Order: sequence, then structure tokens, then C-alpha cells
Amino acid sequence: MSDYGKKIRLNRILRGKQRKALIVAYDHAQYVGPIPGTEDPVSQVRRFAEAQVDGILLTLGTLKHCLDTLLTENPPSVLARLDWTNWWLAAEQKKVEATRGCLVARVEDALRYGADAVVTYLIMGTGEPDFEAKQFAQNTEIARESERLGVPHIIESLARGKNIQNPSDPQWVRLHTRIASELGADLIKTDYTGDVDSMRTVVESCPTPILALGGPKQASEEAALQVIRDVALAGAAGVIFGRNVFQAQNMEQFLRRARKVLAKTSLLATNENSGLVGKTTRSNKFA
Repeated sequence: MSDYGKKIRLNRILRGKQRKALIVAYDHAQYVGPIPGTEDPVSQVRRFAEAQVDGILLTLGTLKHCLDTLLTENPPSVLARLDWTNWWLAAEQKKVEATRGCLVARVEDALRYGADAVVTYLIMGTGEPDFEAKQFAQNTEIARESERLGVPHIIESLARGKNIQNPSDPQWVRLHTRIASELGADLIKTDYTGDVDSMRTVVESCPTPILALGGPKQASEEAALQVIRDVALAGAAGVIFGRNVFQAQNMEQFLRRARKVLAKTSLLATNENSGLVGKTTRSNKFA
């Protein structure tokens, strides 16, 4: 089976061997409704595209409404969310036992909408075995479909629930990212562990490239940029930020600064690796 399609589409997202990806997650309203920053999706997606981010994570419904804003000379890649879960609302209401999830689209639907990759959740630690078993089954199904159709599958692996005291605990993050890799993920979206060294252990123990998510809005722009700097130095393939982008006081300025941070760390990594002979680095994974 040829993997040409996956390689071409992955290159659209990662934009080369050394560059770190800057992706905006904008699928929040499907789970928690119109939170601040999501009320006018057409205008927001246009601003993301004009800022020349590498990709945007969208639901198919939002993609349908925002199509015209993506028909530009140098459009961002499109990552399509294929599943839904009520986890976030169930957790807020302290009713984790009511957690449910399902697929809302298939890989071929995402292709028909012009997507470059598909995204699904893998949530562990809920204490709800039926829910977690269904998560595994759905991810396995989508991974095999993605292989047949040549579409990158991004698994968003998370530790959440009554069994989890700290979702960013490196032991949990290493566990679920490696499991996501074993299921067949081409990229993994996951939590930042809190420091460069522990995040590096996640990257090094996972054969699949890591994209770090932003999580709740940081207290300041500087704090959000520090997360970007840390995960890039740890060897991650990039970041996929939501609220820290679309709820920023000055979104365009934040995205410009984020790009500079990623470019600087990419250059640093290139310089460090240039003297290594006969040693494979994470940056040449898709060569």
C-alpha cells in the first residue's frame, strides 16, 4: 500500500523537515458552545489564514461556513475533527459517569471537504471502561481508514477523569501518547508536561511526532510563549493552540511572536544536529 498521500499531506502541515508547526485549534464550540472568541467563526478563520498559520483544526460544520476564507493563494492546511464527546461538560458538572462519545464523520467525508488530516480523541483515566473501550475502537477504525485513503490521522491523547490527579503528569502523558502511536497515529496532539526535560522524555519515548496543545488560557502572553519555547526545545514537532490564540488580547501579535519563537528554536535544533554524524534525529522523520 502506497503512503504517498500521507507524506504529501503531512508535508503541508509540517512544512518541511526542520520547521515547527504552528496550528490553531478552533473546534471548541462543538463541545462547549460559543465560548469567547468563537462567536464569529468566518472572521476568525480569515484572521488565522491571513496570519499564515500552518494549519487550522475545524469541525466540518465550521469548515463549510468558512470555505471562502480558505480559498487564498497560500492557505493553511485543514485538520478535520471527526468525533464528539460530552467529556468537557460532564466533567464540569461532575458527572464523569455520564461521559459519552461518537464519530460524527468519516475520513472520506473529510477528504470531500478538502481536509489534509483528521483528528480524533483518545481519552484515558476516566474510570469508565465502556467509554474508553469505545475510544480505542473508534481510533483503530479511523487509523485503518486513514491508511487506505492516504490521510494523516492525528490522535489527541489525553489523561482525564476521576483517576487523574494531574493530567500533565509525564507518566500519564508517556503512557497515552505511546498507546496512540501503537494504534497508528501519524501525529499526536497532547498535553505539555510542565518543563523541557520531562516533555523531552515524552517525545523520545514516542515514535510518532508530538504537537503540544495549549490547554486553558495562560495568565499572560509571555507564559503562553514560554510553553511554545519549552515544547519546541523538547523536540516536539510544533504546537496546536486554541484559546491562547483566539482569546489573545492581540491575536495577530501573538501569532507573529509565536512564529518567531518556533523559528528560533528550529534554527537552534538545526545547528545542534548539524554536527551529529550517523545519528537519526526526530526532525528527519519524514525525509
